[in-house]
Order: sequence, then C-alpha cells, then structure tokens
Amino acid sequence: MMETPDKVISVKDLTKKFGDFAAVDHISFDVFKGEIFGFLGANGAGKTTAMRMLCGLSIPTSGTGYVAGCDIIKQSELIKRRIGYMSQKFSLYSSLTVNENIILFSTIYGMTKAEIKDASAKLYRELDMENMRDTLVKDIPVGWKQKLAFAVSTIHNPEIVFLDEPTGGVDPVTRRKFWELIYQASSRGMTIFVTTHYLDEAEYCNRISIMVDGKIKALGSPEELKKEYDGSSMDEVFRKVAETAVRDD
Repeated sequence: MMETPDKVISVKDLTKKFGDFAAVDHISFDVFKGEIFGFLGANGAGKTTAMRMLCGLSIPTSGTGYVAGCDIIKQSELIKRRIGYMSQKFSLYSSLTVNENIILFSTIYGMTKAEIKDASAKLYRELDMENMRDTLVKDIPVGWKQKLAFAVSTIHNPEIVFLDEPTGGVDPVTRRKFWELIYQASSRGMTIFVTTHYLDEAEYCNRISIMVDGKIKALGSPEELKKEYDGSSMDEVFRKVAETAVRDD
C-alpha cells in the first residue's frame, strides 16, 4: 500500500465574511509535507485574507483549518511558533544591522539565546555573510537581502514557511536564485506555501490553486491544469480560470 503523505495544512469550507461580503467563500484544500504549493489569484480574489487565517492572524467566520497540527481557531498563537513568514513588502528592518535582524526575528519566533547563537552561526556559514554582520540591511544588495529574509523566516526550522509575493520587484536572475533556496528548503522536508504574481513561477510549484472571487476555481499540478484548461502555459491557464472574475481590487 502506498504511504499517504503527511498533511501539514488541511482546510475545509473555510469562510471569512465582512458583513455580507464573503472575502473567502468555503474553500477546501490540503497541503502536504515538503510540497511547494502555489496560491494564486487576481487582486481581490481573497488570497491575503485566506493566508492571514492560515497564519493565525484572523479568525474564520466558519469552516475548519489545521496548520502544522494546530487548530487555526483555537491554537492561533501556537501556529505562529511553528511557521515562518516572508513578505516582499515587509521582511526585514532596513535600519537595523544584519545581526540585529537575526536576533530580533529569532526572539519573535521564541528561540532561546543558546538556540539563536547556534542558528545564527550556521546561517552565516551557509550564506557566507560573516563579513556583513554589522552592516545595515539597507546597505546590502537586493539579492543578499532576499537570502537573508528567507533565512531569517526559516531560522527556527518551521514545518511550513509562508511566502507572500517574495520575489516582487526583483530582476529575473535574483528571482531564479531565490527559487533555488525554495527548492533546497523543500528537499529538507519543509513545506512552502507561496503567492506570486509571476505566473512563470507557478511552473516551479508541485501544485497550484487559483482563487477567483473568494472561491478556489482550479487546483492541481501545472501539467494537470494546462491539460484541463488546454493551455500552453500557466499564464494562459490563469487567464482562462480568472476570466469570470467580478472583483478587481
């Protein structure tokens, strides 16, 4: 009998309403250990609201969800200790040094001083950033900032890392190098939950969901979705799935 992969995210009929408006409307899906799961949708589709619930930052109106074995309604604080999070908009404090950022985020994730010392030493070795310890983050190149932001978001070895448009605004070479970090983390068994506006990056995911107007309208591997929607690329698939969208912001 084939072994069933471990579910690290399991969502059933998850809904978030603001008055009569359903920002997230009865979505259901599972994400498995070590998987790179792409979470796509146009602006206003409900991606950010859904991700906030999964990260324990917003309570659902109805439905159920489990992340890293924790109930998103009853154990939201525990979830925050078991996940990592990186956003293109806010990942590091630019006015702090590299080392100060590492210490700050390690503390936020609940690590002890001894754990921070060991983890930061390993981080410096792996990233070859020892000579940047006391450099302000705003003064290091964008590629190094991305490496550091990803390393800081995973320094506590979380089961899942949520990446919210992590490659926005960077050049193609830097984007490709960042995806190498994602693959390395996935190969170690870490689950990657990523949103992106770059549809070529969707090709790098094991599976993809596409949200339209608060609902999941498509779910599968890139090859499965291209076959189902008769598309030659994920950009073409996305356009076909999202063509009925009503929300635009």
